[in-house]
Amino acid sequence: MALYDYELNPHNKDEFPPAHTSEHLLNQLMIRMFGTARSNNAHIERKKSKMTFVLDHKPDRKIERAIEDEMNQLIELDMPVTYELVDREHIPEGVSLDKLPEEATEKIQLVRIGDYDVCPCIGKHVRSTAQIGRFELLGTNWDEHAKTFRIRFKVIP
Repeated sequence: MALYDYELNPHNKDEFPPAHTSEHLLNQLMIRMFGTARSNNAHIERKKSKMTFVLDHKPDRKIERAIEDEMNQLIELDMPVTYELVDREHIPEGVSLDKLPEEATEKIQLVRIGDYDVCPCIGKHVRSTAQIGRFELLGTNWDEHAKTFRIRFKVIP
């Protein structure tokens, strides 16, 4: 059972909450910095995670450092992570349901990180961003042909 008296979709992952919550922050940061979409190729793990974003150009080292610095500033804000159950007809503007499975329930759980990010998710999260710890950018890769930017990172709780 989720946080409600309502059965959400079955979930077969056992996320590491600090890294999974960082995924939400990094998605929104990349949207705001580059106008890109949320990553559609993310592998979030306890020891090392990676996310891929489609961009129109390769970010330089200065921008990579800015991503890491901004992530740590967001974490330090200690924003609350809250949940809201909504039906499909009441999804807030700008929230995409594209990644939900076809068999997703009529009620959707939204995860909010302060006023910074909101998206549908049934994974495990920390209660506030300060519980994430420190975000460490491990490296990046740029694929010029596909115009994809892969970020490898870890969180140190």
